[in-house]
Amino acid sequence: MARTVDTFKSRIFHDIDFDKPGKQTGYLRVPQSRDGGAWSTIEVPIAVVNGGKGPAVLFTGGVHGDEYEGQIAISRLARRLDPQSVQGKIIMLPAVDLPAALAGRRMCPIDGRDFNRCMPGDARGSFCQMLAHFIDSTIMPQVEVSVDVHSAGNSMEAALCSIMHWVDDAKIIERTQALAENFAAPFNVVFWGVDETATVAAAAERHGALSISTEIGGYGRVRPDAVRIAERGLDNVLKWMGIIEGTPDISQPGGGRTRQMMVRDQRSYLFAPSDGLFEPCFLPEQKIRAGELAGYLHFVEEWERQSQPIEFGIDGTIWMAPGSGRVKKGDVMAVIMQDFAGA
Repeated sequence: MARTVDTFKSRIFHDIDFDKPGKQTGYLRVPQSRDGGAWSTIEVPIAVVNGGKGPAVLFTGGVHGDEYEGQIAISRLARRLDPQSVQGKIIMLPAVDLPAALAGRRMCPIDGRDFNRCMPGDARGSFCQMLAHFIDSTIMPQVEVSVDVHSAGNSMEAALCSIMHWVDDAKIIERTQALAENFAAPFNVVFWGVDETATVAAAAERHGALSISTEIGGYGRVRPDAVRIAERGLDNVLKWMGIIEGTPDISQPGGGRTRQMMVRDQRSYLFAPSDGLFEPCFLPEQKIRAGELAGYLHFVEEWERQSQPIEFGIDGTIWMAPGSGRVKKGDVMAVIMQDFAGA
């Protein structure tokens, strides 16, 4: 018997007309039956500014709820944009995983999922899966560029950077690096991740859009300079695309341009060899050498066990530093970036 294609439509409903001129703000209403609320919904904020003919861009924040700079920058942008100054379409979701954003957590408190591992989603699935399906099937096909604003949450602290995936197309790499240079964070990191196939960035790439994310700050706090980088970067992207007037400000402190970096060697990831309390000897953006001391793993619950020194396995610059002291075996304690060297 032939297999039939699942054409089940999204269960999410809303009042947004993506083709209507002007500015619209509203909510994606995600059905969520619960004790005390059989027909309840989770209302995820969305804004669309449509200035007529021109390119379309998607800005997302709050994909992880403990990453705050994107939530602030995109909300502020949505409030201040004048549709009369826009040529094209800007779709903004400042707090994608709203339950996680309200709880200040990486994982969604409703279904326990990491939204950024749920694309392309499932219309029949849980909260994150439903919302991922809607974004993948309804929003992504409309846009040419996607910018997903992350910081490193509670678990890590990142060098202030944009990030992009390595793809097997030199022209796409070049165009995406140009997008990143015009976003104009201090660093842009081309990386081969541990688990990247189900992310918002990967979904945008599957739909043929140019796609960058960011990692700006972390440690579960709002970093003022990171908010400024996000706000300037979003404006820069709109100017670069010709959606609003102006020339992108790509200046960097001390001169120069965005520094192109990469993470492509498994030794770039420093994994915890066992559970313990990690004492790092480094900070983001610090240059390090292979064999240098990365830190100590302490076992405070065992008097007889000596602290374990941990060494770096590769030369480079610290991209990610740990946020929490306690680590479990297999947790990433650091990530090292190196100057971009092409394929």
